[in-house]
Amino acid sequence: MRYSQRGDLILDQFVGGGTTLVEAKLLGRNSIGVDINPESIKRCQEKTDFDYPESGGVSIRLGDAQKLSFIEDETIDFICTHPPYANIIQYSDGLDNDLSLLDMKVFLEKMHFVACESLRVLKSGKFCAILVGDMRKKGSVIPLGFSVMDVFQESGFKLKEIILKEQHNCKATGYWKTNSIKYNFLLLAHEYLFVFKKDT
Repeated sequence: MRYSQRGDLILDQFVGGGTTLVEAKLLGRNSIGVDINPESIKRCQEKTDFDYPESGGVSIRLGDAQKLSFIEDETIDFICTHPPYANIIQYSDGLDNDLSLLDMKVFLEKMHFVACESLRVLKSGKFCAILVGDMRKKGSVIPLGFSVMDVFQESGFKLKEIILKEQHNCKATGYWKTNSIKYNFLLLAHEYLFVFKKDT
């Protein structure tokens, strides 16, 4: 892989369904998965419970992406994560510090703490990849992706790459496709993969 090597320690602090952990294990990377939602932790434990030759180790922890105090400074080789898009899809019924329950303004304020913690735990010269998309509210596009990009740059990261990812088979695609025809707007069919580098 371009941004990590076998034996590296990978962090996903919005681990969700566990895709990062599964891929890291298959590729011989060690990984730490963190999520605020106990249901996500349970799902990740189930998904990573398999044997594979020369696989990486997996550590899964219930926690807050804003407060990674259990991870020491500059111990992570690569961060690969996919935060919620503010409150466009809510992932819990009211968990404290669940960022998917917040409007965009407060969400971005909280993402500042996430970015600072990411910078702290990442080794110097290493990379942080954030997958995030935009939102549509009351007929207007809200550029959440670039706002998150700005937060990470303001926190000290240098932007290395912007990669566009086409979205497929989204949960709400059918609903939004119907409405896009009815109300004459285009579907948001992309996400951004921002790759940042820690230079300090």
